[in-house]
Amino acid sequence: AAAQACSWLWLRSDPPALRPAVPAALLAALHLLQLGFFFRCLHALKVGWKVCWAKAEEEDEQRHMAFLFHDISMLRLFETFLENTPQLTLLLYIILRTNKAELSQGLGIGTAFLCVSWSLLDYHQSLRSFLQDKYELSWVSSIIYFFWNLFLICPRVLVVTLFALFWPYGVAVHFLLVWLAMFLWVSLQGTDFMESSSPEQLYRAIVAVILYFSWFNVAQGRTLYRSIIYHGFILVDSTLLALAWLWGRAPSEEHPFLLLVVSAALPCYLLGLGLRVTYYKWLHPNMQVQQEGGYDEADASGGSDGPEFRSFLEPDLVNRRMKWLAQTQFPLSQLARQHFLNGAPAV
Repeated sequence: AAAQACSWLWLRSDPPALRPAVPAALLAALHLLQLGFFFRCLHALKVGWKVCWAKAEEEDEQRHMAFLFHDISMLRLFETFLENTPQLTLLLYIILRTNKAELSQGLGIGTAFLCVSWSLLDYHQSLRSFLQDKYELSWVSSIIYFFWNLFLICPRVLVVTLFALFWPYGVAVHFLLVWLAMFLWVSLQGTDFMESSSPEQLYRAIVAVILYFSWFNVAQGRTLYRSIIYHGFILVDSTLLALAWLWGRAPSEEHPFLLLVVSAALPCYLLGLGLRVTYYKWLHPNMQVQQEGGYDEADASGGSDGPEFRSFLEPDLVNRRMKWLAQTQFPLSQLARQHFLNGAPAV
């Protein structure tokens, strides 16, 4: 429901030229019926078909396509952490509680973990499509980005599931407390994603859910110190959840293999952090930019001047949230601030 609400609010705030040629009442009905995301995918396919047959100089259609796919990617990310990841945690809890598992369930769990990590990679790649210089992730960078998120998310979901085994209702209390802390943290960083204050609270609430499971950047500037604070908090919190399960489990409790799994959780998380450091140290597109004497974003290292963004040729086509996201993920230099971002001056 939250993802559908975001989709509807985005469509209402988009310039008329970027909206699908469908009556507003029909769009509202589709979102109430939970079909808004499906409609967006069909609309993107329609625009994509036009792009395939468009002339090379008709770049506005290609930019329109990039915006449509980024909206879809972001909604998929919301759905992943609002629905799929909690369902994955619940499925693990049921299997461990009942001590019954089928092969199809095991395959489903493995696929679900891969899909969560893939949604983060897909979102990052789609956001990079707004870079004018097109310093895209290489295959090696994409693989490292994928596995670093996978190795960080798996231990988090595992310890939350184990804590639920120890205290089924306590996990709801834990989620509420951590969610409130993350919501406050996001609010203090001053997001400006939606058009008005009430929808902005919805966005912050969704981001707080994502932060319960995974890192998500929401503010401009260097992310290094914020990332250290976040991962330190999650590491301590996850360790306390695992210790609570170890303290509360009965000696005769089944699943002795879980002790080995819990023992591997910390090295897995540290491996994910190591892969993240490796990515930003040697495999980030910034390294390619520095070698070529250009500039790109300074996500965690903060060592570049800033990127140029793609913009529509018509100044009225302003997608405000894409501008804010791009400025958040890819800090602008004074030179880049002189360029137009999606038809509007970057501010």
